Amino acid sequence: MRKTPVSTRRAPRLRASLVAVAIAAISGATLTGSPASAAAPTTDTTQFKGVNWADPRDNFADDELQLSGLSTSDTYAQTYTKATRIISAFRANLGANTVRLPINPYTVNGSYWKSYRGVIDAATAQGFKVIVSYWEGTGDRKDGFIDDEATYWPMWNTVVKAYKHNSRVYFEPMNEPHGYTDTQWADIAAKWLDTYKSVPRNRVFVSGAGYNDHVTTVCADPRLKGTYLSLHHYGFWKSYATYDEWVADLKVRIGDCANRTVADEFGAPMTTGLNYNVKTPDDNYINFIQAVTDTFRELKMGSVYWPGLRTDDIYSVQKLVGPANRPWLETTNQSGADRLAWAWGRGKPDSAFRVPGGGRCVPVAPPPASTAAVRTWPTRALPAPS
Repeated sequence: MRKTPVSTRRAPRLRASLVAVAIAAISGATLTGSPASAAAPTTDTTQFKGVNWADPRDNFADDELQLSGLSTSDTYAQTYTKATRIISAFRANLGANTVRLPINPYTVNGSYWKSYRGVIDAATAQGFKVIVSYWEGTGDRKDGFIDDEATYWPMWNTVVKAYKHNSRVYFEPMNEPHGYTDTQWADIAAKWLDTYKSVPRNRVFVSGAGYNDHVTTVCADPRLKGTYLSLHHYGFWKSYATYDEWVADLKVRIGDCANRTVADEFGAPMTTGLNYNVKTPDDNYINFIQAVTDTFRELKMGSVYWPGLRTDDIYSVQKLVGPANRPWLETTNQSGADRLAWAWGRGKPDSAFRVPGGGRCVPVAPPPASTAAVRTWPTRALPAPS
């Protein structure tokens, strides 16, 4: 998951191969559906229509997080001003109302927290929902475990104290807790809820087990009743699947828990010229995006695309433009933006790229290899549902 320069031609294969083994140990029974009604905070999750805003390093860091377009040297006022413009662009360009942001102890427990709060405050001031999620570090620390509980809990003490009374802020105890068994992870999530009883449960996102790749076990745990569930789903988990196979793959990971689940990461290449509005059965990524966005709409699930903005990421649906102190965003792939709108319950996907005033866009050429950053994964496996 580190920023790694690779060619766009190799990236899908690399991602698929690295993911092929991690949760193979999880049995088909683990992914079996379970009744969600006993633990549902709502009838659906369509209120979450969002994007991730990420550090160019993919949010895994052993120092302060620096979101794309921001600087750790920015004051609170500078951060607030820049974040206001970027959040406004997410709304103007995509129709988003939610942003997912990373946190870590370096960012929260030190002096930078005062400035970083400008991002959260700017987003909520514009009516955005904000999901704050803990990300682990790099190197040996990038193992799916909480890095250091001695800094983890003080971090959450600070964040919860600052935002427990702000109804637009949601808390995700950990991103992709793949180091733990399903039971161990549920125990940690239950401990988080018990520790922060003042936080309403319908403002907590409990990550699915593994790489957030299935929510059925956390859904079935009565201790986690009333929380939202966070699912991740990616096209590079398979070298190829048909549209129908992607629909089936997604649904088995959700089970009967769609009314609690938000897909707060999913994505595919956006800067390589793919047209996600046209059925192209021989293209794995087009099959994937069409299948998942149709399914999110069908199941009335909220979704948060990865990433809305991450510098030099071929999956990023937005890119920075303008001067550093007055950033704005442009859409990298209008057909990808169309599919997000479709997932969020709006519009009808077009059969061609659109530009203001009509017409067709020329597909974007792949970026040079030196700028094509993608997420890379540990050599463990993601589950293949039975």
